[in-house]
Amino acid sequence: MQTAVRSDFVPADLNATRWENVEPYFRSLMERPVESASDLERWLVDRGELEAACREAEANLYVTMTCDTENREASEAFTRYIETVPPKLKPAAFELDKRQVDLFARFPLPADRYAVIERDVRAEVELFREENVPIQTELEKLSQRYQQITGAMTVVFEGEERTLPQMGRYQESTDRSVRESAWRAVAERRLRDRDAIDETYDAMISLRDRMARNAGCPSFVEYAFRSMRRFDYTPEDCFAFHRACEAIVVPFARRLNAERRASLGVDRLRPWDLGVDIKGRPPLRPFEGGRDLMAKSVRTFERLDPRLAAMLGELGDGSNTRGAAGGACLDLDSRRGKAPGGYQYMRDRSRVPFIFMNAAGLHRDVETMVHEAGHAFHSMLTRDEPLLHYRHSPIEFAEVASMSMELLTMPYWGGEDRAFYPDDEDAARARRQQLEGSVVLLPWIATIDAFQHWVYRHPTHSREQRLAHWLELDERFGPAVSWDGLEDARRWTWQRQPHLFGHAFYYIEYGIAQLGALQLWLTSVERGERAAIDAYTRALSLGGSRPLPELFRAAGLRFDFGPETVKRIVERVEAELETLPE
Repeated sequence: MQTAVRSDFVPADLNATRWENVEPYFRSLMERPVESASDLERWLVDRGELEAACREAEANLYVTMTCDTENREASEAFTRYIETVPPKLKPAAFELDKRQVDLFARFPLPADRYAVIERDVRAEVELFREENVPIQTELEKLSQRYQQITGAMTVVFEGEERTLPQMGRYQESTDRSVRESAWRAVAERRLRDRDAIDETYDAMISLRDRMARNAGCPSFVEYAFRSMRRFDYTPEDCFAFHRACEAIVVPFARRLNAERRASLGVDRLRPWDLGVDIKGRPPLRPFEGGRDLMAKSVRTFERLDPRLAAMLGELGDGSNTRGAAGGACLDLDSRRGKAPGGYQYMRDRSRVPFIFMNAAGLHRDVETMVHEAGHAFHSMLTRDEPLLHYRHSPIEFAEVASMSMELLTMPYWGGEDRAFYPDDEDAARARRQQLEGSVVLLPWIATIDAFQHWVYRHPTHSREQRLAHWLELDERFGPAVSWDGLEDARRWTWQRQPHLFGHAFYYIEYGIAQLGALQLWLTSVERGERAAIDAYTRALSLGGSRPLPELFRAAGLRFDFGPETVKRIVERVEAELETLPE
């Protein structure tokens, strides 16, 4: 059976930001006669395109809001949408889910094509509760509140008002007093809003726990695993990852800390000593502004693989500063009022991605750019997939798509005038920083994941208990730095992690994916870049049409995040670091 590639069920000009405009199409799908397997296949495609129109409407509102959190009209439009459309859309989608489960039972479709969608929708039906819809709306509003609080954070430093992402460049200053002053200014600014953020998180925890119990789950942990379709691993697997990080990665990271302390010639390593070059060289400055960042990114991908460069080049030149207006695909530069972080958002109806970030001229911005480009490649390689459900993959593999690009592009960051680092020494520094960071990130991922397991297993905890547990985790997984006199900043460090607020329990995916990305990097080292890129594009083209372990296998990767895999990777990275100059 062959499903048609496109659907004309939904008008191209449908305004899906209003429920009254989309409701007739949901009703039509509920009432449409389905009398055969081919009818069901057409029904699935049409349903997907209706939901794609709804998702894209929300995507554009979200992008506009995050690009300017101080824009009252944009903020109100997003709030109005989440208050009026999802509360009606979600129950309607649930009715379609129930009908879809019934139709799959009546008209069995080939398992090699439809097993994943059938499994996923059945799980949605089992978990859905109508009383949870208003709770989800409140959670969306609380997430928006967190973004508004953090997006408004600025400091006056060296006579100018600066965003917190812009302050990041001072952590690379060779003047220790400048680093310390900048670090303290940012920490003090964050602490001014700690109570407001604590209040927001308290409300989120309570709502999430109630939502889980409404669905018959003993805690939000079980609810999160089911709702996030974690069919292929369990909390025990996550705990194994935590233990592997503690036993293998933390000692590696703390050895690097000790080497850094000795090289800097300081008696104690402090939080503001982690980003500076250990040889006192000036900070890496790979680009100036979004346009330059985009041009150099495209050039980097041209040298890695022209197919990837062509896809990235479709998105624009990096000069746009007006969000998604006019169909733009990029908004790269940091500015006041912009929400923190970075993301790639696929607009499912037009099948065109949007990349958002806060570029401030740092090497980490290069990492973010190629990371989000990887997500965009994933979206673009699946845009001809007729089933919306399969145009998105499990998060654990979606992050392989992005993290792999951070590693596979490394050889092409330098080497010529149009590269990020024409100087060979700078290019080597950047590669070393990337490799170290890829591994050192793993204990932070374990920290955030372990924190969430504790938070949602103990939903009635006090703020003091939460802070005490955070400190225990930092002792277990954190870097070897002195926090003397900085105790408050340390206790509230978790508040800087936006996933805790907007994407609960979404973080272990980065650890699983990082191990996958590092394995793909090993493929490029041992078998050549072409083998790695071919495996990458082959696996990404599958979208979400296969179970998670099969997606890993398609890329030639082991779906394993225990000590054996972690040990092999850390040993290989250490060996590679020995070949690179300090």
